[in-house]
Amino acid sequence: MPPPATSLKAVPDIRATVSAEEWQIRVDLAAAYRLVAHYGWDDLIFTHISARVPGPQEHFLINPYGWMFHEITASSLVKVDLEGNIVSPTDNIINPAGFTIHSAVHAARHDVGCVLHLHTGDGIAVSAMAEGLLPLSQTAMVALSNLSYHEFEGIALNLDERERLVADLGMNNLMILRNHGTLACGKTVAQAFLNIHVLERACQAQVRALAGGRPMHTPPAHVQEVVKAQVRGMKIDVSGLAWAGLLRLLDAKDPGYRL
Repeated sequence: MPPPATSLKAVPDIRATVSAEEWQIRVDLAAAYRLVAHYGWDDLIFTHISARVPGPQEHFLINPYGWMFHEITASSLVKVDLEGNIVSPTDNIINPAGFTIHSAVHAARHDVGCVLHLHTGDGIAVSAMAEGLLPLSQTAMVALSNLSYHEFEGIALNLDERERLVADLGMNNLMILRNHGTLACGKTVAQAFLNIHVLERACQAQVRALAGGRPMHTPPAHVQEVVKAQVRGMKIDVSGLAWAGLLRLLDAKDPGYRL
């Protein structure tokens, strides 16, 4: 007989112990985890999404190591500082590799409220292509207006890599981690999720187009520059509109992320 499955470690009811602002960020972050699972972008218990906690302490929230993304709740998220110390009541642990990448961005980019990192098949495939992301679709050209690359240095356990990672990211909000996956940032969870959606769709379109084995049509350089200027000149943030719809989708499916 196989051994029984290990149960999740219980989490305390923390809603009454945190600010209303932090609780809302917890709900949004838990929703992002559930949505990644919904779209099939998760990688078992690996990869991470983090969100900055308001206040001067430089704390951020990240997933408890060992929980599947469809299991994440607002209360289960673990609060840590920039040194990786857990600062919220919990019996759970965090993944050191996830801490390295996310703490690097949160420490360097105070305009970033959320960091989202994935290991999807399409994202990894494009990260391994010498050309990287190609301007083969409108979505790709949108992503390319805000995209950086970071070379693979091994599993992200070396804290020294943080300096190089944030230098490569610069002020962009999208990054392809070579031979590894994709990363997106945003001022809010909603912005970060919309950004990763754009990048993942671009990678998916590229992989499918190249798999067709037919000659590719690439828009001329001046058209690519038009798209870049349009994206950078956009004054309207539509992430909130998309996010409201995504929360409706989750609430209809399973509102348990709000616990």
